Amino acid sequence: MSKQETAQCCEKFKSTIGGQALIEGIMMRGPDKDAIVIRNAGELKVEVTPRKVRPKGSFATWPFIRGAVNFFDSQVAGVKALMKSADFSADEEVEEPSKFDKWLEEKLGNEAFQKVLVGLSVFMGLGLSVLLFFLVPMVISGFFDQWIHSTLVINLIEGVIRMAIFMGYMLLVSKMKEMKRVFSYHGAEHKTIRCYEAGLPLTVGNVRQQTRLHPRCGTSFLLVVMVISILVFSVASTLLLTIVPSLALMKGGFLYRLIMIVFKLILLPLVVSITYEINRWAGKTDNRFTRILTAPGMWMQNFTTNEPDDSMIEVAITSLQAVLPEEEGADHL
Repeated sequence: MSKQETAQCCEKFKSTIGGQALIEGIMMRGPDKDAIVIRNAGELKVEVTPRKVRPKGSFATWPFIRGAVNFFDSQVAGVKALMKSADFSADEEVEEPSKFDKWLEEKLGNEAFQKVLVGLSVFMGLGLSVLLFFLVPMVISGFFDQWIHSTLVINLIEGVIRMAIFMGYMLLVSKMKEMKRVFSYHGAEHKTIRCYEAGLPLTVGNVRQQTRLHPRCGTSFLLVVMVISILVFSVASTLLLTIVPSLALMKGGFLYRLIMIVFKLILLPLVVSITYEINRWAGKTDNRFTRILTAPGMWMQNFTTNEPDDSMIEVAITSLQAVLPEEEGADHL
């Protein structure tokens, strides 16, 4: 029996707790609080902040709505955590802020300045992701419209291009020397959550024995987004052409491509929301179908996670313990 299978068979429950690897640290997100733990000069710096808990039944908690809301919320929290970890891990010689940064901080104040930085970082991060993984494949596949008339085939071509760019990007990033330690912290995060879900005491020895792969990883989520986008874009594009048949006469033209690109970009929140529900369901269900469904994402994690050392595991344990709910079981899926 493989290490992964051993970890799965020993799993006692599935938790909603998730995390993110940082620069020399880890952020864990529990049901009601977040914890950032950074190793700096051999010591652990811990920061715990309460999460905004949305009341049950509110619009933001509705299925197929909560996915997009939670995704955006996690992006904001992730950027904030990365900025904090960069500050904690900075060398003693701090780079002098630019005149523009000084001007912004003077005009807005430190707190507002930080919010602007976070907002810009989230906007640029999401914008670059949309550009690289969605706009580029849409533009490339659009050139096939003049030869291929099947909407399904065009969307399949677009999906293959998107998957190729995504996998190539992840493989290249995994080879970067600067990312190897971050991916080791990523592995520590997964191992610690696995240990917790197995109901074992959170010790370095117990965590060390766990697999570094986890079905609720962000890498798996993004991979499923790629697949779901093919299905959603194919169905939605076919419906659009049925409702507005005059669009079909424009195929191959610039205006048609532009309309389809804008239409698909509008559908992205729906794609994210559907993926969230699938990921959540697969995260709390363990059968042959869900194992097949999560297999590609689990395979990709071989490139985005590395085996951590004991000091990294200590960071992950401290971070997870800091977000455990007071009521036992409150974090179970």
